Amino acid sequence: MQVRAPAKINLNLRVLARNPVTGFHDIETWMTPVTLADELRVELTRTPGIQLTCSDPDLQTDSGNLAWRAAEIFLEAAEHPGGAKIELHKNIPHGAGLGGGSSDAAAVLTSLNVASGHPLPSDQLLQLAAQLGSDVPFFIEGQAALAKGRGEQLSPHPLPHALDLLLLKPPFGIETAWAYRQWGTAVTVPQRWIEAQEYAGIKLGNDLERPVFAKHLVLAVMKEWLLQQSTVAAAAMSGSGSSLFAILHQGAPADQLAEAARRAFGSSLWTASCRTLR
Repeated sequence: MQVRAPAKINLNLRVLARNPVTGFHDIETWMTPVTLADELRVELTRTPGIQLTCSDPDLQTDSGNLAWRAAEIFLEAAEHPGGAKIELHKNIPHGAGLGGGSSDAAAVLTSLNVASGHPLPSDQLLQLAAQLGSDVPFFIEGQAALAKGRGEQLSPHPLPHALDLLLLKPPFGIETAWAYRQWGTAVTVPQRWIEAQEYAGIKLGNDLERPVFAKHLVLAVMKEWLLQQSTVAAAAMSGSGSSLFAILHQGAPADQLAEAARRAFGSSLWTASCRTLR
């Protein structure tokens, strides 16, 4: 079975406090999937064991990969006697705040459930997803949503209309756990770097920009540069970074903005044009 695992962006993200029960930070965020996606081929096998191959040599192909772990917990929960074979072609960069690993895991869970005749009901599939990571249930649902708790409490919240986007990522990633640990520090940054924005009734803002921008100045500079471009309506960091997204004015050419960004910030800058999925 061939499936696509879409990336996501956080249109906004509020960090509330560390929950003493779960140990995670409680958040409120509006997330939406986008058309950029990883591509997977997922199959059940008669032979026990999990085989995972990946186009990105920097990613693990064992239990250190969420897709592998998704297959493992599904096979156990479904009491399937065989195994699984997964071929993963990565288009979503890792360490970017775009949810690529979580989306891959969700795609594996849903694909194996379909391939084996739906042995697990949707509520159990969501429970398995929550065990794997905070964003995985969002990708199981596959639609724009408000997320609370550590991200697993979801309520559908469609966008008023689709948005044209340009995604940008410098040649480094950011560890999500580090970003949340730094959120509680007293570090300050210029207010203009992190002030809220609004576009088409959508409020944008990300509480993790403050600690991330304090360490990675280039991201703050890149965001300011984006906001100065006539084709850009709004810009923000997605999740814990290191990717930024620019919302483009309708009809604005993403390729020209991408070329200008690489001239400004170097040829190692990764970019991708895409649209939101409502």
